Amino acid sequence: MRKKPFHIVVSAALLVTLSACGSSKTTDTTASSAASTAAPSAAGTAAPATTGPKTKLTYWTNDRGASDHIKAEIAKYNAENKDNIEVEVTIMADNYEQSLDVAFASNQAPDIIKTSGSNFAPFIKKGYLEPLDTYMSPEFKNRFKNLIIDDGNRVDNKIYSLPNYGITWRLIYNVDLFQKAGIAAPPKTIDEMVEDAKKLTAAGKDIGAYGFAGNFKNNGGFGRTASPIVALSAGMLDGFNFKTGKFDFSSQIPMLEALRKMKQDGSMIPGFELLDIDPLRAQFAEGKIGMYINHASEPGVFKNQFPAKIKWSAAPLPTIDGTVNGASPFSNATVWLAMSAKSANKAKAWKFLESMYGPDVLKTYQEDSVGISAVPDVLAVAKKPSFANMDLFLPNKFDALFPVVPAVTPEGKNLGDEALRYILEGGDVNKITTDLSTRYNAALDKARKEGTTKNQPMPDFDAKNLQGSLVK
Repeated sequence: MRKKPFHIVVSAALLVTLSACGSSKTTDTTASSAASTAAPSAAGTAAPATTGPKTKLTYWTNDRGASDHIKAEIAKYNAENKDNIEVEVTIMADNYEQSLDVAFASNQAPDIIKTSGSNFAPFIKKGYLEPLDTYMSPEFKNRFKNLIIDDGNRVDNKIYSLPNYGITWRLIYNVDLFQKAGIAAPPKTIDEMVEDAKKLTAAGKDIGAYGFAGNFKNNGGFGRTASPIVALSAGMLDGFNFKTGKFDFSSQIPMLEALRKMKQDGSMIPGFELLDIDPLRAQFAEGKIGMYINHASEPGVFKNQFPAKIKWSAAPLPTIDGTVNGASPFSNATVWLAMSAKSANKAKAWKFLESMYGPDVLKTYQEDSVGISAVPDVLAVAKKPSFANMDLFLPNKFDALFPVVPAVTPEGKNLGDEALRYILEGGDVNKITTDLSTRYNAALDKARKEGTTKNQPMPDFDAKNLQGSLVK
């Protein structure tokens, strides 16, 4: 594990600002009322790489889960960079987007901004981000050639950010309960998943364990469970057909029926419709759940947040019928850092970004189990992650970045609502999915007319061609 020279306590509406010069004073760094506490830096006494006044850059992030890692990297950069740059990082707990709005409105915007899939498009629309195309050398850009995604990190043919790490999706399973049930290997198909859930429930009856769970309290619970399996099986992500440019929720029928069957069998943990992800994880760590679908955050969760009292593992996702006609989505991996369009030091800001996107820095995020790298040349050199079972989430040839699914808001109930109702109550699944497709496509047509999405059909799209884009 890399040395972490700072310590941070983050609470609601708290900003923590650090720089290599490491003053212990408290300062107000935004126009908001948030407090900002600085701690002494281990690198504060390091000799500068060059003499003369330093160029100070400000870097804002809401990635508080990686706060120790980020601070260590910034301290190292401040001590070692040859460009006479000093970076001050602000790690924000809450109200990140709102604080940035205030900062830009008051001409106090940071030079470097952490962006994400949820705020990338709004930041572009507000003019917060600087296109990076003119700064990137051909060699630098080539490192990310398979990772440039329209509406993901490129808008109107301009690149505004690049990936660092993301999450792969796996079947998380209770090895102890599998052994008790006499199941030799995790399921390869969803029919096997249904049957295994029944066996696990029977084997766990004496301890109150159930075969399957999902966090259906969250409206995205069905998507978290079903979407990666459907994408791997049929190449459609979140019910969207990239080839036709239309939503087609008939693709979700096999998973809807499988989850309904597990509910009817009594294999789903009782109260799953009210279960959020952390209570689910806590139950799994206690041995009360046989399997569920989730992503590469779990090794850290079961090491630190809910230490597992069982032997657990992770396996590739099952598919609908045992065949792979798509790819497994590599999520949250299109963007990371961006340059502020209002930075007064853009050349130096690019120097910093270029360093942060270098393989020597990016590989540490994977090695320290912050996330799974999205960058092929980093995957090739990064050491095994430090957390147990994290290696099971490293990309294989089936993990890939998909195009961006257009964000729409349909009239009436959405997929998550309708899916949960069907799992609980049953009904005409064909009628339900046809109605969903009709309403989502009406919302998509409206979004295209209003210009809120630039998504268009991709007649040549084949998700199988995405395979091998991260690793062979």
